[in-house]
This record gives sequence, structure tokens and C-alpha cells, in this order.
Amino acid sequence: TLLFEHSDVLEENLLPALVATHSNTSISDASDLGKILDESMRIVKGWDPELRARFIAGHPRIGETKQLSALSSKEQSGGTSNPTPPEVLERLRHLNTCYEHMYPGLRYITFVNGRSRVQIAKEMEDKLGIPHSLSPDQPPVESLTPIEKDSKHWLSELERAVDDVGRIASSRLDRL
Repeated sequence: TLLFEHSDVLEENLLPALVATHSNTSISDASDLGKILDESMRIVKGWDPELRARFIAGHPRIGETKQLSALSSKEQSGGTSNPTPPEVLERLRHLNTCYEHMYPGLRYITFVNGRSRVQIAKEMEDKLGIPHSLSPDQPPVESLTPIEKDSKHWLSELERAVDDVGRIASSRLDRL
């Protein structure tokens, strides 16, 4: 539970599935934890799209600053103690809204890996196909065309997000 963000899906779906498949497994070293993480990701990838979307929604939105786990707070800060400028946080709030409009039912997840919030904002803009800016409200959310839920493009984005949750968890395991 330290490797993933706490969520109902983690408690109600993933942990029971892991217990069912590994009830007799003892953890004697870090490689055992790596195997359990690999099994966790295999289980998650086998879920239906709605459950996978709920699983990734357990992660905070990019740029959130309140109610973050200690690990998320450190990861989203880019490894620096310098506060993110307010205009960047406003831009990220808008980009999250744009993303969630464009990809209904999904939350933008990325493996930050020490990058700054400014760098992540640019990545989000690229994903959305919009110009780089620090405008807190451009483009208008309604100007973006939503991707049909469960379409090939939507499912591909869901798969990318799930993979990044795995990368985040793996990085957390390495640090622990």
C-alpha cells in the first residue's frame, strides 16, 4: 500500500486478489516485493477499463498541493523545496480540467521522475495538442473535443496511465 496511492479500488480489489494468489508467500527481501509489485500490475492490467480508470484516479492530480501523500508531495515537487509559482499551479489546474474533459473518466498520470511542474505542464499541453502557455484559462475547455470513452485512443491513454502508475510504484520501491 506504500507503493500505490490509497484508494477504495486498492483496498476492495487489488489487495484481496493479491492475498488470494499469494497467501502463503513470505517476504524475505526486496526482490519478493518486486515480484508482488509485478503481480499487482498484472492484476490491474487485467481489470476492465472502468476499474482501471478508478485505480488511476487514486493518484492526485498533477499540481495538487493539499492532501497529498508524503511520497506524492516529494515526487510532484520535482525534488526541490522551492515552491511552484502560483501561475504554474493555476495552469496545471486548467490543464487537469482540459484533460478530464478530453478523456472522460480518466485522470492525467505521469511518472514525474524529478521533473518540475513547469515541465509536466508542457508535457500535458503536448498530450492535449495545445500551445504552451501560462494562461490559467486558455484554451477554453469546451473548445476541446472529447475522446469517446472506451475508444481505441481512450483505451491507449488509459494503458499509458496504468503503465506510469507502475513506473511510479517501482520507483517508490527502489527508494524504499
